Amino acid sequence: MTLPLRSASRGPSYLSEDEVAVYDCVLRYQQITRERLSTVPDLDLSEEQLDSAVGGLLELGLLRAHTKDPALLVPVDPDLAAAALAAPIRASLQEQRRHLNQISVEFGRLRAHFLDGRRRPSDSIEIIPHLDEVRAALNRASDECRGEVLSSQPGGGRAPEVLQEAMSRDTALLARGVRMRTLYHHTARFNAPSQAYVAVLSGLGAEYRTVHDPFGRLIVFDRDLAFIPEEDDGLGAVVVREPSIVGYLRSVFENAWAHARPFSDAAADGLEAVAKELDGTILRLLAAGYKDEAIGRRLGMSLRTTRKHVADIMDSLGAVSRFQAGVLAARAGLLDQEDEEPGADERGAGR
Repeated sequence: MTLPLRSASRGPSYLSEDEVAVYDCVLRYQQITRERLSTVPDLDLSEEQLDSAVGGLLELGLLRAHTKDPALLVPVDPDLAAAALAAPIRASLQEQRRHLNQISVEFGRLRAHFLDGRRRPSDSIEIIPHLDEVRAALNRASDECRGEVLSSQPGGGRAPEVLQEAMSRDTALLARGVRMRTLYHHTARFNAPSQAYVAVLSGLGAEYRTVHDPFGRLIVFDRDLAFIPEEDDGLGAVVVREPSIVGYLRSVFENAWAHARPFSDAAADGLEAVAKELDGTILRLLAAGYKDEAIGRRLGMSLRTTRKHVADIMDSLGAVSRFQAGVLAARAGLLDQEDEEPGADERGAGR
């Protein structure tokens, strides 16, 4: 007997309603021919439907031909048929699991190499751990710079020996027509060496502005090289050459520059006005919960100077605690007073 077999590709359901009906019918008779099935009264199927159902059951192993009379159809235990049908699928799954494990093991061997490679400096990121090497790298970058240097130098006044070293380097840059812009803490206006340095370099074309709270130390040469501090306030530096990161650091600088004020010494601005402005910033940081050490770092002042300012502010408010100082300042509306931003004429005139 030759019957059409359905394709092994089936949908979500392996058995159709017609196949279930035919299987039940064969079970009742235990052995029956295809021709006899077409005459069973309660099996209401067309010849085409019957052929399709019988072929499908044979394909699935739920029916088989009788060993002595191949014209007879015999039902097969569904568990046995399912086991036979699932065997190649199970073998395929085991083989795929073996492949998955092999991929994991083989590629896992490269993981240590990958992590080690990420720890090593790449062409776009370089770590310079020693101060003398950092100075040499800065001098080399200065010699190669042709367009512009952007610099953020937090920390208040800079040491005279540092300024002296920077003087010759910056003078050479300006002589080549390189534009120089530098951000300082406002407190640098109280520092005599910084005032003298800025006065000399401003006369050669450099531009300087100050802010109360700079974003951190940064030097950018042209548009392709940036120096930032090494982690944990070490004396080393990280050199960045990746264009997207350098571009982002430039945008951070430009934003701070736009809100900064032209550098001038405290006496020129009026000591009383400068002190009032500084105390206002300290008061806002106190109200925000900053400790003396953190305030000093943010404003470029020594811890001793910071503590003196804090004590004077609390005394003027009549406060006996930081919390009370914040409450009294808020009641007086002092925390709502932002530092006056530079006008349009100031923004375009860096000294």
